[in-house]
Amino acid sequence: MTMKNLISTILLTIVLLPAWSQENKFTKRDPKAQEKIKAARIAFITERLELTPEEAERFWPIYREYSEKRLQLKKQFEQARKNPDQAKAKEETEHELVELGLQHKQQELDLEKDYSKRMLTVISAKKLIALKGAEDDFRRLLIKQIQQRQLQQQRKQQMQYRNEQRPRQRTN
Repeated sequence: MTMKNLISTILLTIVLLPAWSQENKFTKRDPKAQEKIKAARIAFITERLELTPEEAERFWPIYREYSEKRLQLKKQFEQARKNPDQAKAKEETEHELVELGLQHKQQELDLEKDYSKRMLTVISAKKLIALKGAEDDFRRLLIKQIQQRQLQQQRKQQMQYRNEQRPRQRTN
């Protein structure tokens, strides 16, 4: 790991760890946590792609728009998947879900093609190819930090429980 990556990881940890509350597990409903994650994602991807300030200024509005449309597609698919027509036979419904899944994949692919063309006007093909890896790496890092935070919280709760039990054992 290079010094630059080490510093980035440390900064990311400092930014992300406070995003999770002490009592609750990470939820999508915490707007402060979401803002911190968005900022960390921007910093991570900007560094990983080695975007110049000019590239970043032009790239991020396109990427945000792409991400929002991708999220909308995912929400539409999930909503349609959760609400199949109850009156139809089970096999018909399952067939429709398969078709719906394929349509969703095609819509995602069309969206990616469209936005890839737009991003290529701002960044090089090499950086565009590296974007998917950077997104995946950020997602893995985020999941790892969430899991570590949850583990720390569990350990803290176990210690509190043990400390509460000790005085009771002494009095018995």
